[in-house]
Amino acid sequence: MEGETSWINDCYDDVARDVEDFDSFSELSDECNKENNAISLDLILPDDLLERILAYLPIASIFRAGSVCKRWREIVSSRRFLWNFSRVLSQKPWYFMFTSSDEPVGYAYDPILRKWYGIDLPWIETSNLSIASSCGLVCFMDNDRRSKLYVCNPITKFCKKLEEPLGLKIADYSALAISVDRIAHGYTISIVKSKEVPGNFFQWDLTIYTYDSDTRMWLTSWSEVMTGWRSGHESVICGGVLYVLIYSTGGGMPENRHGLITYNLSSRSSHGLLIMSFIPVPCPLTCGRLMNLKDKLVMVGGIGKPDRPDIIKGIGIWILNGREWQEMGRMPHKYFQGFGELDDVFGSSGTDELIYIQSYGAPALLVFDMNLKQWKWSQKCPVTKRFPLQLFTGFCFEPRLEIEP
Repeated sequence: MEGETSWINDCYDDVARDVEDFDSFSELSDECNKENNAISLDLILPDDLLERILAYLPIASIFRAGSVCKRWREIVSSRRFLWNFSRVLSQKPWYFMFTSSDEPVGYAYDPILRKWYGIDLPWIETSNLSIASSCGLVCFMDNDRRSKLYVCNPITKFCKKLEEPLGLKIADYSALAISVDRIAHGYTISIVKSKEVPGNFFQWDLTIYTYDSDTRMWLTSWSEVMTGWRSGHESVICGGVLYVLIYSTGGGMPENRHGLITYNLSSRSSHGLLIMSFIPVPCPLTCGRLMNLKDKLVMVGGIGKPDRPDIIKGIGIWILNGREWQEMGRMPHKYFQGFGELDDVFGSSGTDELIYIQSYGAPALLVFDMNLKQWKWSQKCPVTKRFPLQLFTGFCFEPRLEIEP
């Protein structure tokens, strides 16, 4: 048992150094206040009941609880506690924001405690990354160096490097997606590559690669030459289906410059050419961001002006039901004012019921609750703008302890 939990204890030591405000527990001794004449409720609670209580704490508080005393440390480091923690649904997704500098600096936002924590992720060596997350795991792909492909748990710092798929092509655009099985903890990764056919701007070679963590093998699932459309940097897996946002390469300015294609990862079939699965976007968009919220495809899009579709006039949120889009909300103007007017001025990702929308030009983070239909600014991120042309980016992830790559 000691060997099984050693990595858990190591991760508690690492994260304890990252997470701030541990001083609130400094007055507690390793004996859990046994010297106090008053009877502590902690001393009369059996371990199994204390485990269940602690499992309902926000994850940052769980790390603090591990610093209280030896007994609590052993409890929150046990496999049984991790099992209890995985069954609790009180945790909300965090957002990690980092800079575009040569040495990226980042902070993670906890929406429950409304605090930012300085967490070092050594795999982020550049801002030119494709990033995808699912059920506590985050996949990073360095677009400058194709061999840099990692899957990690940002909370425990447990990381695994994956070999690139055989025959992976150098492409003009890359999209990354990951889907984790919440019960078995196996995962599927997809990489969508799009490269212009030499001498023909209107034709693009699109290739889909898939990885299965159970077999530890890559497959070239699909390859197709698309005319008038190309893929970009947006894809997501929902219910075993890969959704890819595509962009028009045709002449002029069509009404919809974006669309959606689907590919069934389970059957490895698109039931014909990928373009036959085309789903139009709900309105002219300047840009779109795809995400999986409770196995539903959600898109956050920049709404273009009727006479200038390359100029953003608002930000909307839609959910895909079958082949129809249902609007879930539009950003109020008082929040939208901070995002600028260019066509691609924001990043967005989300999971569960929270959607994060971030300005590229400033460390501003807006949170939309899908259940409450409520918009709220996060606390100000401590990331500072040290250089005039520095941009900010980030990703959403679930804070989990029991998931390993």
